[in-house]
Amino acid sequence: MNKKPITIAIQTAIYSAVTSGMLAVMPSYGAQESDIAKPAVANSQQEEVVNKKADEKITVTGSRLRRDSFTVATPLVTMDKEAIGDTGIGEIGQILVDNMPALSYGTSNATSQSSVSNTGITTVELRNLGANRTLTLIDGRRVVSNSKSGNYVSMSTIPSGMVEKVEIITGGASATYGADAVSGVVNIITQSDKEGFEFKVRGGETTDGGGKEFTFDGSYGDSFADDRGYFYFSANYDKDYGLKYTDRARAAQEASFRYNSDTMRNEILTEDGYQLLQQTPMSDWRNRSDGIAGGVFLESSKFDTTYWYDENGQRTDWNEERDGVNSRQWVQLRVPSERMSAALKVDFDITDDVMFYSQVQWSGNYTVNDKSPEDSYEGENATYTDRETGEPGVVVLGYIPIDNPYVPDNIRETAGQYKDRIYWDRRFYEVGNISTDNERETVRAWAGLQGTMFDGAWDWDISAGYGKFHQLQYRYNEIDVFKARNALDAGYAADGSIQCNDAQARADGCVPLNLFGVGSITPEMADYIRVNPTLNTYNEQSNIMGYITGDLFEMPAGPVATVFGFEYRKDTQEAVTDDALTYGGITWNLIPAFKGSVSVAEVFAEASLPLLRDLPGAEYLSLEGSVRLSDYDVKNVGLVSSYKLGFLWSVGEGLNLRGNYAIAQRAPSVNELYEPAAGDFDSFDDICDGVTATSTGAGHDNCRLDPRIAAVIATDGEFEDDNSGYSPNAGNPELYEETGTTVTFGFTYEPRFVDGLSVAVDYYDISITDAISEYGNEQIIAQCYDSSIPLGQPNEFCDAISRDNDGQIQEVMQRSYNIDELGTRGVDIALAYSYDLNSLGSLKFKMDWTHMLEHSKTVTGNDGAVVEDYVGYVGVFDDKAAASLAWYLDDLRVRWSTSYKSSALRSYSGQISWQEDMENNAELCAAGDAACVADPEALAFQKYDAYFKHNLSISYDIDMSDDSSVRVFGGVNNIFDDKGQFYYGGRGNYGSEYDAGTGRFVYLGAELKF
Repeated sequence: MNKKPITIAIQTAIYSAVTSGMLAVMPSYGAQESDIAKPAVANSQQEEVVNKKADEKITVTGSRLRRDSFTVATPLVTMDKEAIGDTGIGEIGQILVDNMPALSYGTSNATSQSSVSNTGITTVELRNLGANRTLTLIDGRRVVSNSKSGNYVSMSTIPSGMVEKVEIITGGASATYGADAVSGVVNIITQSDKEGFEFKVRGGETTDGGGKEFTFDGSYGDSFADDRGYFYFSANYDKDYGLKYTDRARAAQEASFRYNSDTMRNEILTEDGYQLLQQTPMSDWRNRSDGIAGGVFLESSKFDTTYWYDENGQRTDWNEERDGVNSRQWVQLRVPSERMSAALKVDFDITDDVMFYSQVQWSGNYTVNDKSPEDSYEGENATYTDRETGEPGVVVLGYIPIDNPYVPDNIRETAGQYKDRIYWDRRFYEVGNISTDNERETVRAWAGLQGTMFDGAWDWDISAGYGKFHQLQYRYNEIDVFKARNALDAGYAADGSIQCNDAQARADGCVPLNLFGVGSITPEMADYIRVNPTLNTYNEQSNIMGYITGDLFEMPAGPVATVFGFEYRKDTQEAVTDDALTYGGITWNLIPAFKGSVSVAEVFAEASLPLLRDLPGAEYLSLEGSVRLSDYDVKNVGLVSSYKLGFLWSVGEGLNLRGNYAIAQRAPSVNELYEPAAGDFDSFDDICDGVTATSTGAGHDNCRLDPRIAAVIATDGEFEDDNSGYSPNAGNPELYEETGTTVTFGFTYEPRFVDGLSVAVDYYDISITDAISEYGNEQIIAQCYDSSIPLGQPNEFCDAISRDNDGQIQEVMQRSYNIDELGTRGVDIALAYSYDLNSLGSLKFKMDWTHMLEHSKTVTGNDGAVVEDYVGYVGVFDDKAAASLAWYLDDLRVRWSTSYKSSALRSYSGQISWQEDMENNAELCAAGDAACVADPEALAFQKYDAYFKHNLSISYDIDMSDDSSVRVFGGVNNIFDDKGQFYYGGRGNYGSEYDAGTGRFVYLGAELKF
């Protein structure tokens, strides 16, 4: 079969690398795992074939130019099928993050437990610049998003068994691929040339229990119609059983920590309040909630007695840290998931010069995230939309009326001493655990024609693609706040029975609610207040693309390779909500239905100009450039341009210099532009907490100007924060494009005096202006109350805050703006070395290292810009590295791999606050003030040591008759069972960057080919 440019490109690159390593210059700083495979003995005929293939033009990620494989100026990192298989992991996202230091998680099964829409998806990001700025491609093509939250392609929709290799370019790729490639491109290349059947089964589990995984892959490929056609089918099933709270002893450890700025000591919460951390054993640490099964009543400083219920009935000796519940027991360390996929590829040579190609992919991803039963209190509120007027409002669950028939007499008598109302906290165990069930299905398809023209001098390609993603989300066992409010307002009927007081509520089936005691909520009560909302999200993408590529003209140093093309793309997002989400008033979120789209028409061009060749000090020198003009149908975007200019200079003796300068654009996504305010919850502290008539804290003067807060101070002497944590998100149609500037410069070196050694060093500098982001909740509150603008004057930050009649924050509205400036700089180092051991086989070493110099964020508020540099903090490590050493002996392959993260600090805000405390204390000591602390403690739970993770894999190929073979493989990941240090605030007290509590993982598998 005559496969055309794309297919030939992949086959030629792999074949050339495996058989002889003919290419003298390796521009990609991460050599492919197959570049140094089993040594092959080449005869003269083989060498002639290799030379011929090396001279052909191929295409690599980062450009559509047709050229020799060594004339690539852009840094490129690759990982091939062999290395992917040796990880023993079924999730391609985890494989890439563990083995490519420039990558990190956007979301994962270990970090998305609290996400409304992203639980169970896995996204990756380059340079810690956000998954929305990293373009994920499949076979060089854009694909539909797998999230309601943005343009995110979930790696969980791409089975590792289908992947042939992964190529990554970092920075400035928008000129080639369009928006979203600001920080770079991850290109997942699927298998395309397999012949025959292949079946693979893999299973594994952690040695501590839990974390079980199972995978089954099957595929078949063959030629037909006298080799004019090629057919390939692949199917995959993968199940991750997840990791539960009960699977790890560390998860049961409670901890609530604070740093006392007066004593300069670390303190930990116990049954007796906060105690010195140094003097308190871990067995005494506590962090509990008052959301217990029987309820807590009159828990307020206004009452002398707090009443609560356990299995034995009413008690009055309440101590939250002794008698409360550890709410973290319901948080899964890793969300279980079930994934299925199927793919079909068909290529057919219509003529000797024209080929039809097509691919269809389907994937299903199913997750269930069980959570705590709803924990409510009198201040529980929910936003809603009035069914008749369409006006927004807030409903508050409210206090239990003092004349409610279920109220015990002693509680009623005590409550009568203060405002005749009953404060309460209770977890609704009888209603059931809240559960989020996500069913995601994705279809991706594309088809096209490619061929040659002008007597084979030029190639052309035209194609159309379509993708559709559907997420059906069930949310079980939430509470209808309107119904619960009606049910709490109960009284006696004429016959002495208890009924709801509101006649309309009774007509609608209201069942009075009894909160006093374990099991006091009957099944009928639970059924009345329970609500199970559903949310459907639909994403669609359609595109048409065409381009031609060939040599425009000859220069003395060679032909000028060019590409000219166009692309049209439309992305549509629709949210379809049921009655409960549309009108709200429930303990989950108000999520209005909406539909929006963004379309763009683009033209692009690329060129590579060879300037010098075969001269002293310049074996090869070329310039390359690319430009893309994009016309969006977005109000404030319109026509934008992206471009790139780069060079490659082959000095000689294996030394190559390369550099790039690029301007990249990212237009806002559909949800960033058009999504209406959708509910969400996030913890935040009110700056007005602790305000008294004379307090001098930051923002307190403005807090006292709020009449509602002033009224509380007048009555109680102090305002205490009791906010709901409600912070809805909304798009902003006034957004415009982000602009990213990327500079890279580096070299590759393959010294001829050391056979098999390749070294690459690249410097990168990426800055993004007008970055789309949201102000944090506490930033919004501070910009309202602690800024140079007096309260009451026009201030958009104050407009985002709503308070109730008691002064408590009801919501903080978060909206996207072009507000941030992001900057990151660093150095990438790569090393590859192969060594022939003759009869003892061969060795191959590979290492990728990233050293970060800057990772800053500049946010501008009312009083100017604030720059924060996060280098050296968890997730933005000074250094990250991945290395492997593989030994090949006949049919045996043994690979040792290691990943590394440098030491880091946990919390940026905590560190800044502690440093300010240290500076204040130093001033007191210098002044001889009695408040000086002579020996202040360092901030606890802040510094984390360098982390290593070691893995071992072994595989053995067994050749059988009739061209069939079996490969058996197995291994151990995280051999030394290093789960990292105790991570305060992490799920289960584990850090997601430190193996997320998984620990030692053992796996076995087999692969059959015939």
